Amino acid sequence: MRYVFVIILGIHALIHLIGFVSAFFSIEISNQLLGISKPMGLLWLITFILFIITASQFLDNKKWFYIAFITVLLSQILIIITWRDAKYGTIVNSIILLVSLSAFGNHRFEDMVERETKNLLVNNKDLNTRLITQEDINELPEIVQLWLKKSGVLGTESISSVRLEQQGLMRIKPNGKWMPFEATQCFNTLNPSFVWSTKVNAMPIISMVGRDKLVNGEGEMLIKLAGLIPIVNENENNKINSGAMLRYLAETCWFPQATINDYLKWEAINSTSAKATLTINKESVSGIFKFNIEGELISFEANRYYGGEENSKLEKWLIETLSFKVFDGIKIPKKSKVTWKLEDGDFNWLTIEVMDLKYNVLHVY
Repeated sequence: MRYVFVIILGIHALIHLIGFVSAFFSIEISNQLLGISKPMGLLWLITFILFIITASQFLDNKKWFYIAFITVLLSQILIIITWRDAKYGTIVNSIILLVSLSAFGNHRFEDMVERETKNLLVNNKDLNTRLITQEDINELPEIVQLWLKKSGVLGTESISSVRLEQQGLMRIKPNGKWMPFEATQCFNTLNPSFVWSTKVNAMPIISMVGRDKLVNGEGEMLIKLAGLIPIVNENENNKINSGAMLRYLAETCWFPQATINDYLKWEAINSTSAKATLTINKESVSGIFKFNIEGELISFEANRYYGGEENSKLEKWLIETLSFKVFDGIKIPKKSKVTWKLEDGDFNWLTIEVMDLKYNVLHVY
């Protein structure tokens, strides 16, 4: 669809070039486009050039939408002047304007996420790291100790931040359409918090963007269509707070070095599972980590609110590991499957894959 939009821009540009030609050269089409003087013909030429520049900046992923707004405005003025012959160009301008507004909305959304992520990491600069030793994990359940050893944590540096990139598939209802997405997430592991942002290809050209956040024990969830229209905007909600904290707890599987921090408490359940409790500002959530006998993490489960509405109930939330990979020297779950265990059946709503991961990286992108 990206190249379809470029083709639309190119064809629309060429039509404006015809307006210039009809004003300066004597050809048959000049009889069809009436009332175009030579000064007006220059404006048609300028619009042609602006559409070409717009297409070029679009392909280069630059801030093309600013020039697109100006170009569409100029184009529509010319179309109104020659309405009888050019009125159908309004349809094309409407398409270009819609895509431009979406791109502008996405740009503003990305700026917001960047600011929030910088604030997340602002106090982590120039922090001293140390090597994690056996002494650091002696008080943990044996299966958790085995997990940390098998993951390669011992002898590595302690961490204060994590940055990772993800991709996967999601859907919003049990029989819904699977939608591909890409996401970026940054964690502060000293003060347990994160900012997660995603772009979901919900429909051709127009995308859906989302941001989940946990800061100081408070969660926020924001989803916008085309970067402009809010679909979900949840904050100052205890159920959302609890869900965001559970998400952080589950996602420590990607940075097991942080499981030795004081905000996490561990309790052995049996030889292959342990209960972890995360506490932030005197609020706590708990979940169960399950391992195989080799010490590999195979699942995480917890009771989590299924939504943030008043009538939302606690449901079992299950994350299962599908594959592993070593990132930055640490073996972690690479691909996972997330399922709600509901009364009327399992709802597998997400599969997620870690594509890249770095520890102690303090820049946003």
